[in-house]
Formats: sequence, structure tokens, C-alpha cells
Amino acid sequence: MSTHTITVTVNGEKYTREVEARLLLVHFIRETLSLTGTHIGCDTTSCGACTLSLDGEPVKSCTVFAVQADGREVRTIEGLAKGGVLHPLQEGFWEKHGLQCGYCTPGMIMTAQGLLRKNRKPTEDQIRHGISGNLCRCTGYNKIVEAIQYAAEKIEEGAEV
Repeated sequence: MSTHTITVTVNGEKYTREVEARLLLVHFIRETLSLTGTHIGCDTTSCGACTLSLDGEPVKSCTVFAVQADGREVRTIEGLAKGGVLHPLQEGFWEKHGLQCGYCTPGMIMTAQGLLRKNRKPTEDQIRHGISGNLCRCTGYNKIVEAIQYAAEKIEEGAEV
């Protein structure tokens, strides 16, 4: 088996690890670093449960090899809250009841963060389109959209994306 030494900055902390060339980023995050907020759903990019931020862009980590993250910046759901203060998206999902079982929530939030970085005042249609690659089996999406709109308002008021 081919192994590589990689150095990845995850949620602001640098990690250097020896990994197999075929190890997926989602497994590196969950199993090697024990950051289990990033979920595994379909392994085919269909559900979005594994979405995290790679160099500021949302990616489905079930189709990215860990070696592709070498030298790059990864942010997971665990890295959003700062100093015990929830990120506006996390707060929005709480306040607007944007989750039920919660399985899709980390991926939804990381996808929504990417959307809000590009468009701080998205319309409802833009939000629905922006999260269309993430599946939720519980909520019917209305409360998720409201949660993202809530976060967009907080960001408009000066909160960090």
C-alpha cells in the first residue's frame, strides 16, 4: 500500500499524519482526527452529509482523498463556533428549528456557509438552489431555509460568515 505524509490545517490546528493514498478526507477527519461532526451518508456525493470547507469552499469529503488536502485549510462543523459563541448558521438552525434528527445538519450548515460567503443576501430561491445538493429526510426544508435566512440577517448586522 502506498502511504504519504500530509499536513492539513483543520479548524485552525495543523496535523501531520501518514495516510494511505486511497484514504478519503471524510475518513481522515472522522477516524484519524476523531472529529465526528462530519457525517458519512451515501459515499457518492448524493446526500451532502459529509460537506466541509476546503480552502473556504464547501466540498463533499466522501469524494476527496486526504492527500488532496495536503497543505490546505479544512474547516468542519466543530470549527464554526468561536469562544463558545455559535456561528450565525448554528444559531439559526437552533432558533428556527432547522433540524429534526440532525444527521444532515453539519453538511447543510457547511454548504450554507459557502453560499453566504458568496451571497450575503440570498433570496429564498437562491438558498433552495444553494442547498439542493444536500438531502434532508426529516424537515421538508422550510425550516432549514428560514435558518439560513436568519443567519443571513445576523451576518448583515455584522456577524462573521
